[in-house]
Amino acid sequence: MKTEKIIIRIYDEVGGDAAISVSDGEVIYNKIDEAISNKISVTLDFQNINLIITAFLNACIGQLYSKYSSDELNNYLHLENVKPEDNHLFNMAIKRAKEYFDDQDGFNKSVDEVLGK
Repeated sequence: MKTEKIIIRIYDEVGGDAAISVSDGEVIYNKIDEAISNKISVTLDFQNINLIITAFLNACIGQLYSKYSSDELNNYLHLENVKPEDNHLFNMAIKRAKEYFDDQDGFNKSVDEVLGK
């Protein structure tokens, strides 16, 4: 049985070399979500991307943790051509997403306490 695969070229999706828009991240999230829900493997190709911010990564990758387990994402989501200096951004976005979706109420309560609400 051959596994279906798609490649999402971030450069083409965002229209340039900067992955900074939350709305672009949400469009990519929807494509990833549709593929994974249909058991299709997704590769995100970051070739020619020179600027990435965590807001973009939170939108396209982080929110996947609200719906899928780490094991599912490890099986179906793959990254290519990520610059070594950007690895920490991915790690940070994933870590925060896991923490948030593991305990949303506790996370929100902590934020409220910090903000004095």
